[in-house]
Amino acid sequence: MKDKIFGVLQRVGRSFMLPIAILPIAGLLLGLGSSFTNKTTIETYGLQWLLGDKTFLHALLVIMNQVGSAIFDNLPLIFAVGVAIGMAKKEKEVSALSAVIAYFVMNVSINAMLQLNGKILADGTISKDVLSGTIASVCGIQSLQMGVFGGIIVGLGVAALHNRFYKIELPSALSFFGGTRFVPIISTIVYLFVGMAMYFIWPTVQGGIYALGGLVTGTGYFGTLIFGLIKRALIPFGLHHVFYMPFWQTGVGGTMEVAGQLVEGGQNIFFAQLADSANITHFSAEATRYFSGEFIFMIFGLPGAALAMYRCAKPEKKKQAGGLLLSAALACMLTGITEPLEFSFLFVAPALFAVQVVLAGSAYMIAHMLNIAVGLTFSGGLLDFFLFGILQGNEKTSWMLVIPVGIVYFFLYYFIFSFLIKKFDFKTPGREDDDIETKLYTKADVNEKKASGNKADGKTDDADDEFSAAISRGLGGKDNISDVDCCATRLRITVIDPDKVNDSILKSTGASGVVHKGQGVQIIYGPRVTVIKSDFEDYLANVAEENFEDTAEIKDEQDKKADNSNKEAAETKTDEPKETVIISSPMTGTAADLSTAPDEAFASKMMGDGAVVTPKEGFVAAPEDGTVLFVFDTKHALGFATDTGISMIIHVGIDTVKLEGKGFDVLVEAGQHVNKGDILMKLDLEYLKANAPSVTTPVICTELKENQKIRLLNEGEVKAGDPLYAVDTY
Repeated sequence: MKDKIFGVLQRVGRSFMLPIAILPIAGLLLGLGSSFTNKTTIETYGLQWLLGDKTFLHALLVIMNQVGSAIFDNLPLIFAVGVAIGMAKKEKEVSALSAVIAYFVMNVSINAMLQLNGKILADGTISKDVLSGTIASVCGIQSLQMGVFGGIIVGLGVAALHNRFYKIELPSALSFFGGTRFVPIISTIVYLFVGMAMYFIWPTVQGGIYALGGLVTGTGYFGTLIFGLIKRALIPFGLHHVFYMPFWQTGVGGTMEVAGQLVEGGQNIFFAQLADSANITHFSAEATRYFSGEFIFMIFGLPGAALAMYRCAKPEKKKQAGGLLLSAALACMLTGITEPLEFSFLFVAPALFAVQVVLAGSAYMIAHMLNIAVGLTFSGGLLDFFLFGILQGNEKTSWMLVIPVGIVYFFLYYFIFSFLIKKFDFKTPGREDDDIETKLYTKADVNEKKASGNKADGKTDDADDEFSAAISRGLGGKDNISDVDCCATRLRITVIDPDKVNDSILKSTGASGVVHKGQGVQIIYGPRVTVIKSDFEDYLANVAEENFEDTAEIKDEQDKKADNSNKEAAETKTDEPKETVIISSPMTGTAADLSTAPDEAFASKMMGDGAVVTPKEGFVAAPEDGTVLFVFDTKHALGFATDTGISMIIHVGIDTVKLEGKGFDVLVEAGQHVNKGDILMKLDLEYLKANAPSVTTPVICTELKENQKIRLLNEGEVKAGDPLYAVDTY
């Protein structure tokens, strides 16, 4: 149980890294934009001619400033999408779209609750009895001020829904909405109610958040020390992002009014002050207490540790260790990426890491005590130090104090590390035994050890999907498969050697047919194909290399016997049907038997029976009274159910899925009831004729019973609404 919780928290921490990764560029834009549009800075350095009003660079910097601000203003939405992507196991793009939808649905629901309860008045203003700052504009929607927590609530929730439902199979009539298409649907429903619940829950949560933050902010310098110790101690577990992010981005890290707006979180407060720097005397050290200390040990301290490890290396290994340690130290100094250095001594000498935790934790506290207020985007490297410290001026940031303190920390790291390495003979880089390679350890080493442990424990990837294994075998094995995709009804595979494909095996998986086009193989499964595709991709990702030769026992005689018995059964049926349903043409054009379709899958009736119509006018009409079951994403086809119970697909043209919706204007939506003759979609026939292999349109019944047969009623010229074929039930 503990390992499971740890694993989940580790994934949560990793998922934060995607939205956090945008902060450096956003901070760079905001830092440069605000610094070089500041009138005081321009006048001090005499740069009016270059950066003054109405110059090209001034306009560019103003735009950069606003772009950077836009990213920080919309961090909750960015976190919602980023966390959903990071936590989703497969089909991550679906979770991203669902997170955006859920985020807006949640905030609109909250807005509606605020209006219904009189918190937001009819004219859009906020009621006077509402506590200032608790309601804010979220992407143009007046909602509760949930900050990044709101985005995380959406991201984690949508990811959970996604992982639970992205392979769901629905009843046949609703099968189009199964699989990944179900995720945004269920997310919308769930977050409608989440938004309503947040109206009641969030004010209490907000109070708890402020109380938690008070444990750190209320204990002054000691609270800063505790924060620093915990953050650095969590580095090996990858959980530090989970810990520090609330202090940076939410009310846990304190609140402050900046430029008339209530801002939450240490990092947000700094950048809000940066955007309003003309009116700020000194940036808040109370806000930057959660990161200003990093410049001390990242630019100065850890490089001192690197020098100590180099000086302690064996003479014959000094050159090799020096190159590795120099690159790691430069990465730490310039970008604030400490992993190469920290992980190197973490594994071989945990005691050195304990020293690093204490020294780094104390650096946070000392920076706070000295009123150092240098902001950062991602980590405490020289780039951020220059942008948010030096460029902003010592009067606003006290950046000059970082240098003497940093020098002291350089020597502290150097002497303490040197003493401990020699005293206890720690095998730091360059001091390894002769038969061990000199290297810098990374998280990859940790993962490799974990993987080895899992194998030793008998834990292996689950590649026991027999259905997908059968598909793989039928396609000649994993080594023979170069691409996997699907449309609405077909699994589309690109194979390396078409001769290795075994149709008999593929049909044994329930496929109604297999179509070969060069190296392309299309396996007809029907509307549930999206789930089959997801499972098949999972199988290929987990299974070891495999290469099946065509050695399967093909039961041709049994198949022939089955076909003959079916024909005999059909011949014994009564000549007169007991029921007949007429299906009319949805188009004006030329009607023909389905066998004439210029596509093997349709012509051989793999997907159902019916007829084809080659349109002469650019529209598709409802063939009978009925309901639109679904519209394909690429708009080239739609599902239809007549009121008499016949399920159909109208597939405009051949291979028109590749047009990605161009040439089609769909006028209806799934679930809409229409009458015979109502226009379902308009077509740009000229475009379709020029870009599709054929505009011949199969009009097929997809779920005929064994006692039902199609009888063509019209061939040649036909108008929309004229009888096309009959469905006879015997």
